Amino acid sequence: MDHSSSEESDVSDSDIGVHEEKTYNQLRAGKVKVKHGESTFRCPFCPGKKKQDYNSKDLLQHASGVGAASKRKAKVKATHLALARYLKVDLAGSLESSPQLATVEYNPPGSEEKYVWPWMGILVNLPTELKGKGSVGESEERLRAQFSRFKPLQVTILWNSTDHADYAVMKFHENWNGLKDALAFEKHFNVERYGKTDWNKQNCRRDDLYGWVARSDDYNSLEPTGKYLRKNGELKGVRDLEHEGQQKMGRHVGYYARQIEEKNKYLEELKLMNNQNGLKLERMMEEKDQLFEEHNRNITEMQQDACKDSKRIIDENLKLYEELQAKKHEIDRRCKELNYLATNTNIDRGILVAEKEKNAKENELLSLANLKQKKADEELLRLVEKHKQEKEEALRKQVELELELDSRQKLELEKEQLRGKIEVMKMMGSEEDETLKELDELRKNLEDKDDDMESMDSLNQALIIKDRRTNDELEEAKKELINGLEKMAGVRSIIGVKRMGELDQKAFYNACKNKMPNDDLKLALVCSKWEDELRKPEWHPFKVIETAGQIKEIIKEDDGKLQALRAQYGDEACNVVVKALVEMNEYNPSGRYPVPQLWNFKENRRAPMPEAASYLVKQWKMHKKRNTYT
Repeated sequence: MDHSSSEESDVSDSDIGVHEEKTYNQLRAGKVKVKHGESTFRCPFCPGKKKQDYNSKDLLQHASGVGAASKRKAKVKATHLALARYLKVDLAGSLESSPQLATVEYNPPGSEEKYVWPWMGILVNLPTELKGKGSVGESEERLRAQFSRFKPLQVTILWNSTDHADYAVMKFHENWNGLKDALAFEKHFNVERYGKTDWNKQNCRRDDLYGWVARSDDYNSLEPTGKYLRKNGELKGVRDLEHEGQQKMGRHVGYYARQIEEKNKYLEELKLMNNQNGLKLERMMEEKDQLFEEHNRNITEMQQDACKDSKRIIDENLKLYEELQAKKHEIDRRCKELNYLATNTNIDRGILVAEKEKNAKENELLSLANLKQKKADEELLRLVEKHKQEKEEALRKQVELELELDSRQKLELEKEQLRGKIEVMKMMGSEEDETLKELDELRKNLEDKDDDMESMDSLNQALIIKDRRTNDELEEAKKELINGLEKMAGVRSIIGVKRMGELDQKAFYNACKNKMPNDDLKLALVCSKWEDELRKPEWHPFKVIETAGQIKEIIKEDDGKLQALRAQYGDEACNVVVKALVEMNEYNPSGRYPVPQLWNFKENRRAPMPEAASYLVKQWKMHKKRNTYT
């Protein structure tokens, strides 16, 4: 490698860019000629060089190598850098190959050539200033900086048996870019005739460094380089490395494909859980709405009944009070008349005294009655106040129930959202501190929500037990009321007990008489048969339809049994059976037997408990009054 120049430079390293731009403009203006002939080029800045004629590829490699040399003078580097730029940009059409020839492209050699892996380069003929043992680290760093454009990872100076540093090993990256850099490192020396072949010549120059890429012959040599290479590397072909890379890539692809499949499967499970939770919440909302409607309906009925009772009691008290006042006025009038008669007539004083005593006693009784009436009024006011408090308490419980249900649903929703966030963070697999802290906070919040849900469940369970007890008490009261109405049932009873789902035998007899007018035994058998059919759970002649957004069940007109009944005994008999079927499906679809129900026969509807109780009390009072008169 020639470090001499015939020109003295007055350009400093800081002015290399300016001088390069100036030379580049001269080349573009044609003041400095480069091309001599069709495909012949010359370096205008190396006139004393033995080799004058180059092709475009060799001239570009020459200009790039000189411009990158660290030991060249600043002016020489600037002019050659400008020449390389001119060849790449302005003479790109005349180049024999791509303008990227200065950057060495890697073309994989044949499988028979082996390289030392990790990729290593060998430097020989080290300069004297790098052979000092006292500054080995500094020398290695200087070599690495000198060839930094080839991106070496490490430079190691080797010592022979006589403690002379004649060799250095330069280690490159273990990937394909590392091999590319190593081959560029070797080509840099080959261009300037400082490669391995040149070093092995007997009359080689000893004025600069020689370098090449370590191969099998270097690996097997007995020199210090061979020992170092065998200790720190191994021989591998390019095809072997490609095969290993493909196998590794295949393993990675298979692994990530399985991971993606598992993640997708897990995401599908999460979606299914989310849909199930959504359906569960929707059912809870529907149950809540039903509870609210039923509770509001009961409260409204209770308020209406209480208002009616209060109004009736107040009206009776006012009527009694008016009667008492009228009797009191009557007694006062009679006392005045007696006093007048006593003073103005000569009637028997004994009779007058007796009459006065009688009037005084009646007056005393009226006073006592008046006191009792006042006590009754006070008791009425107390009952009204108590009813008002009970109504307020019922409304308060309703509000508490609504708040509790809303809180429960909110907690359920927050729990599901927290669980979803935790699952998503687990799937992300992040190890960042902020994400871990957030994950811990979410888990802590989830535990708090679980505790709140447990306390809410306990309270809800207590309310459910209380509600069940209340329902049981109402059912017991309803049973007693039904028993009482059954005992006092009469022909003219407005409210009584009806067995829902039971076949109306009288109507069925009348409907079937037209078909069998003189056979009472057969009529009884037919009636018994259809009563048994009504109780069979497997016979369910209903179909489900949706009208106005509501789902309900109706009779299937094409049912085989019903069609046979209609054809044999007529529409009227079939309608009696259909009516019993509808009642059975409404009031006892699972048990399939008739159940007693409070019924208003006058209006042909179901009678609520307050109405039935009021009717029973009214009948009792009438019965008691009738017994009093008799």
